[in-house]
Amino acid sequence: MSLIKFNKNRFPWNSNLVDFFDRDDLFHSDFFNLEKSLPAMNVKEHDDGFEIELASPGFEKKDFEITMNDDILEVSAVKNEEEEEQNDAYTRKEFNYRSFRRSLQLPKTVDNSKDVEATYTNGILKLRLMKNEETSEKPKRVIEVA
Repeated sequence: MSLIKFNKNRFPWNSNLVDFFDRDDLFHSDFFNLEKSLPAMNVKEHDDGFEIELASPGFEKKDFEITMNDDILEVSAVKNEEEEEQNDAYTRKEFNYRSFRRSLQLPKTVDNSKDVEATYTNGILKLRLMKNEETSEKPKRVIEVA
């Protein structure tokens, strides 16, 4: 018996399986990619502040913890669900655990002394941060090239 190199083009229906085993390192797979477990985020800058939206469906208001320490805003959520059904013939138990933690470095223009407004509706967490008044009122300067 002789060993020959496997030609994955001969078996196209197994291409995903071959790619999985053909990797040099299992830990480079998408399974361990932490970016996929973070909620999608939008950041909008307005004249008087910033608006941050996090897509986090399936959570409730009580699941979120939002903290601000100096210029770091941290948003985290934990959801534990457990359901058990017992019958004469069987027992069914399901559980679900979801969590995320997202940290953002805030710009110097954010006023840390003002309250952050947080609302959660239809799976979207919205945060509103206010700017310092002296930085938000500065007009745009046009500099001419000599």
